[in-house]
Amino acid sequence: MMFGGAVLTLIAALFPLIDQPALADHLRAGYPAYGPEEIGGAVTAYTVIVAVVGAIGLLGWFATVWAVRVGKGWARWLASGLLAIAAVIAVAGLTVQDVNGQVGLAPLVGWIQVLPCVAGLAAVVPLWRRA
Repeated sequence: MMFGGAVLTLIAALFPLIDQPALADHLRAGYPAYGPEEIGGAVTAYTVIVAVVGAIGLLGWFATVWAVRVGKGWARWLASGLLAIAAVIAVAGLTVQDVNGQVGLAPLVGWIQVLPCVAGLAAVVPLWRRA
């Protein structure tokens, strides 16, 4: 399950790179006065932010896999803490409004950020049941 979560995290991190036109359309709709340079800059900023968060998420998955495999007693706490952080980030991506009153992150990109959290929950529950 944890490796599946890592794969979902990778997909969530790379999705804005793959679907930049949707992100640009979302920004254009919210900022009709912006020119191509401003939209391009905003798309780049969102893409970098999501990629960096995804890279940190991958490190979290691999650290958790390692901790579970070597039998560290604190592995369930690590997994739970990382899940809580990921959930806060995913909720922020879905709800934080930009200065124009709209959600800043394109809704599809925001919802894709939730997928690793679902895998995280599926991975954390068995860790606590084994305790």
